[in-house]
Amino acid sequence: MKKYFEKMFYWDRSLWELALAMDKDLKQGDLYYPKRLTHYSEIFIGHTSLSRIGESVPKNDVNVWNMDTGAAHKSPLTIMDIDTKEYWQSDPVYTLYPNEKGRN
Repeated sequence: MKKYFEKMFYWDRSLWELALAMDKDLKQGDLYYPKRLTHYSEIFIGHTSLSRIGESVPKNDVNVWNMDTGAAHKSPLTIMDIDTKEYWQSDPVYTLYPNEKGRN
C-alpha cells in the first residue's frame, strides 16, 4: 500500500510495454521470464490505444491482450469473445457522434 498511487492504476502503461518488448524466445519458467506475467494465463487491458503502434484490431503479445482499438482517436470500439477471440468493431466512433468534439 505504501507504493500505491491511485493514478498509476489507470495511467501505467508498463505491462503493455513489457509485453511488446519481451524476447519472444523466453518461455514461462525461464529464469528471466517476468514474474508479473505468470499470475494469469491471459491478461486483458485497455486504456492504452493500439493506434499508437498503427494497429486497429485487438493485439496479443505474450499473454497480454490489448483491447483498446482507439475509439477516442477516430477508430472503432471493439468487443471480443475472450473464449474464441472473435471480435466485433463499430464504425469509427466519431462518425456515430458527429457533433461530439471529444479528443478528435
